[in-house]
Amino acid sequence: MRWARRATDGAWRCAGAGWPEDGPGAVLRWEGGRVSPLTPGREIGFRAVGERHCVGARGNACPLTAVVPGRTAQARCAECARLDRAHSVAADTMPDDPRPYRVYLAWFGPGLVKVGITGEARGSARLREQGAVAYTWLGRGPLMAARRTEELLRAALGVPDRIPYDAKRAVRAALPPAGERAAEVVSLHARATALPGWAETLERLECRVVDHAEVFGLDGLPPATAVVRELVDGGAVGGRLAAVAGPDLHLRTPGDGLLVVDTRLLTGWSLVRAGADAGAEVPVRAMPAVRGEQGGLF
Repeated sequence: MRWARRATDGAWRCAGAGWPEDGPGAVLRWEGGRVSPLTPGREIGFRAVGERHCVGARGNACPLTAVVPGRTAQARCAECARLDRAHSVAADTMPDDPRPYRVYLAWFGPGLVKVGITGEARGSARLREQGAVAYTWLGRGPLMAARRTEELLRAALGVPDRIPYDAKRAVRAALPPAGERAAEVVSLHARATALPGWAETLERLECRVVDHAEVFGLDGLPPATAVVRELVDGGAVGGRLAAVAGPDLHLRTPGDGLLVVDTRLLTGWSLVRAGADAGAEVPVRAMPAVRGEQGGLF
């Protein structure tokens, strides 16, 4: 893997993974604006150096350069996390936002479905970032109309506001065929759009299923055996990239294990190159045997 901007200690500061709308797949971002493509099949190896520091908020550096825990998915101190959320769509602090928004139906596996909203300008990036295997748009319109409709659908359909990543990971290696995935999304779309009570200013959108299994590299993916719990100073991770789904890297490690690395745990760390044969020289946990069941969806 090629590293971006060199720090004074010879390491690169990781800024997390992303799914550019105009790119073929995921990339790993580095402070300074450079990116490294995360292409299935390539060898990856890195070692953490020093301490994990807060990444700041809204493009601004943390004034305290605070040290943050290794196990949290969000590499922000309490103050920067507060500032970041204050300007997020989820906080409902921008009711007069004039930009159009979209309501979506995301499918992560059998019985694992959620409804959410995203800015229309972001396209499908939000769905790839979450690791949605398939999705369709439900409606488009002003922010508060999208928010009200999102809440209506969640309450009426019994859909959760989020799905744990362990549940998403547990079903990626045992997905039904593409045709079955699409049929389930089509059926859910029909039921959702038929519900009364939608905001009048929200336009209903026709069902067009988008499937990410090929983009993620999920065809033939074996079950994960372990998940990285956190990085530590001097700890290395290495392997051959088998798949990338949302923020998760699925690495084939020596001994034919499949290790999941949540790239959100990399943000805030300075990383140096390590061999792809490093495996997992960091704390890991066994992959939980979670099944993708979501009772009472409709």
